[in-house]
Amino acid sequence: MAALKKGRNASATSKPWRSLALILIAIVALTGGMFASGHTTPRLGIDLAGGTSITLAAVPEAGQESAINKTNMDTAVSIMERRVNGLGVSEAEVQTQGDRNIIVNIPKGTNSKQAREQVGTTAKLYFRPVIATELAGGGAAPQPSATGEPSADPSGDKAGDKATDGASQEATDGSSASADPSASATTQGRAVTDALKADASPSPSDKASPSPSATGGAADDSDAKLQAEYAKLDCTKESVRATAGDGAKATESTVACGQNSQGQWQKYILGPAAVDGTDVDEADAVLNTTSGAGWTVTMKFTGEGSKKFADITGQLAQKQSPQNQFAIVLDGEVVSDPYVRQALTGGNAEISGNFNQQSAQELANMLSYGALPLTFREDSVTTVTAALGGEQLQAGLIAGAIGLALVILYLLFYYRGLSFIAIASLMVSAALTYVIMALLGPTIGFALNLPAVCGAIVAIGITADSFIVYFERVRDEIREGRSLRPSVERAWPRARRTILVSDFVSFLAAAVLFVVTVGKVQGFAFTLGLTTVLDVVVVFLFTKPLLTLMARRKFFASGHKWSGLDPKALGAKPPLRRTRRPSAPAQTKEA
Repeated sequence: MAALKKGRNASATSKPWRSLALILIAIVALTGGMFASGHTTPRLGIDLAGGTSITLAAVPEAGQESAINKTNMDTAVSIMERRVNGLGVSEAEVQTQGDRNIIVNIPKGTNSKQAREQVGTTAKLYFRPVIATELAGGGAAPQPSATGEPSADPSGDKAGDKATDGASQEATDGSSASADPSASATTQGRAVTDALKADASPSPSDKASPSPSATGGAADDSDAKLQAEYAKLDCTKESVRATAGDGAKATESTVACGQNSQGQWQKYILGPAAVDGTDVDEADAVLNTTSGAGWTVTMKFTGEGSKKFADITGQLAQKQSPQNQFAIVLDGEVVSDPYVRQALTGGNAEISGNFNQQSAQELANMLSYGALPLTFREDSVTTVTAALGGEQLQAGLIAGAIGLALVILYLLFYYRGLSFIAIASLMVSAALTYVIMALLGPTIGFALNLPAVCGAIVAIGITADSFIVYFERVRDEIREGRSLRPSVERAWPRARRTILVSDFVSFLAAAVLFVVTVGKVQGFAFTLGLTTVLDVVVVFLFTKPLLTLMARRKFFASGHKWSGLDPKALGAKPPLRRTRRPSAPAQTKEA
């Protein structure tokens, strides 16, 4: 038994070096990863680095004031949040303000213009059949194609559909106004009229609405008005694009503008909406390496949406260009206009063309998150300057430095030599916190905001509290008359339980706060939870092993008066010794 106990003690003496080596290796590895990534400082949030704050106000349709309710506003917030995250924007905040406003905060370092377009584009998404189209300056332009997945014949039309040249040929072989840029106005007008009449069949979303050709003179007047509007539409002007098709209902034909892959503006006459954005279940940008199509956008429709999409693509596949195209319209602007050669009946579709990763992802985002339950207008846009954020960060760092200095002074005054172990532990904890925060910026998009800085300051006290718990346990053992080395080992199990319970309560509070709150408060909760976990790591792998090693040094082991472990200063009692009780004197019987 004695040999076994001796072996355990020998094993315990080697563990301090192992633990210290492990945490030092971790620090070196994390620091190396930080420098290798090129992100040597934590990413700052909008309140520290500056950024853009957008206020959006909900605008209900006429007679539908009840549409502004908590459910619809929460849905809109969720969709906008996913839109911004789809752009790779980190620490963007989307939250309601009052009963009809949404605040979107976008930190500096992101494409704020693109984010504003994505977030502010809040009208419903529609799939409309193309009746006529041409470049704003005349002529035809290539469009991406839409193909079904899977294809019945991979070597057939699908290959042609993917080719940009095929799309261009489709656009120039038809009899629409875009077929011949030099056609006269009379010929062009006749082509548009014929196209409007050819679009007489009702779309799946407008079965009860009469077609233009079915209403006689009223239809002719409507067609003439639409043609006139189309003829004078100048999509090169932003003011014209912003109002194109204003007031048109989903059940009506309209005009619209859109930009093709070459950056040229086109104008369109579009038929009634055939499919709503709510019919799109999901959309993704996919790199298609098997067929050489490059970046494509895949769509999956809902059950009802699959039927609608099959109906409209079946109709379009029988027509000539550009009437075999459908336009994806978001906020009155055509974001894509692929053509089809066959009915897409599987509930899935793929849009291919001259996409790169960014353009494919943008279109996928619009398809996935384009249908909001409400319309929103941009009320205000506020820019937060980095100078203001710098002042706030400086104030926070000063407050943290003052708090740290007070903690160190207290440790030096009360614990003397032991305080250097605590200070070294605080430095290790600070280094781990800094490096991990710097790495979390590019990996998960973590950004350090002012509440997060406050969380780090609060963590100084939590970390120091763990050291104090352990030191006081050791000092209690010395007060009982034990020497330092056994006191360090006997105090650890009890101190460890107290530290774990205390840190668990702090971590639980941080986790609950992170889950139930939104916005900047989450930064406080995240930082508090992270530093609490690091506190456990540092105490177990650094503070305890370091104190075990220091207990072997004469300065601490002898109880020097500046070590903080002086038995006399602590009022130590002499060790208790068990003594034998004196035996009772023998009793003699008197005769």
